[in-house]
Amino acid sequence: MTDDLLSSAIRHPSSVLWYGVDLGTVPYPDALNLQRKLVETVSRGGCSGVVLMLEHPPVFTLGQRGGMENLRVSQVFLERSGIPVIQVERGGSITFHGLGQLVVYPVIDLKPAGISVAGYVEALEEVMIRTAADWNISAGRNPAGRGVWVGAAKLGSIGIRVRRTVAFHGLALNVSVSLAPFDWINPCGLEGVRMTSMVQEAVRAISMTDVRRAVVRHLEAVFGIPLTMIAENELKALMNSPDPQQEI
Repeated sequence: MTDDLLSSAIRHPSSVLWYGVDLGTVPYPDALNLQRKLVETVSRGGCSGVVLMLEHPPVFTLGQRGGMENLRVSQVFLERSGIPVIQVERGGSITFHGLGQLVVYPVIDLKPAGISVAGYVEALEEVMIRTAADWNISAGRNPAGRGVWVGAAKLGSIGIRVRRTVAFHGLALNVSVSLAPFDWINPCGLEGVRMTSMVQEAVRAISMTDVRRAVVRHLEAVFGIPLTMIAENELKALMNSPDPQQEI
């Protein structure tokens, strides 16, 4: 996506402020519950957006299109693996999350930010493309499906849900995650798709801390919105505040 296309999709409003929170490793159900609470916080005007950055312990998730038909192993094998399967409200089909995969959940009000749904998805892709480029990885889009790709291999996925005008769920960028569980499924419902990771494409170790910093930088650049990083206790104060105008 070129800068011209980005500027046409996003108005770069100067009055919008997003908070960012680095949560480390969070079990999927806990992160899902947090997102749903933040949707209410953003909807009532508590803030215009919060971007959660985290990793999940191993889990398969099913989107609105389901995805159990895209499971390539038996239920018995899956149960023995100890990896749970969770149905959620995001778009898309089945995917895998695990340690070493950076997951970014922007819970943001698209309306004051002046972002269309299509423009939002393309902007999330752009963030991943620019992040990969920092490690000389040539990633891009592919007509086969949303997300970012290195050739025919998929590097990052996107699945969102918009409730009224508030978007949640988000992107998953494979940094150093084990790719083996992706072989148990047709990722995102796509048969014959090979998944890849940044460490595999760069053929060297990559610090997750550095990737997180790069993603923050590119989120700000792509959306043209400052991201104020806050601590987890500050996030809780924001969510519990009865005053939508209260500042952290």
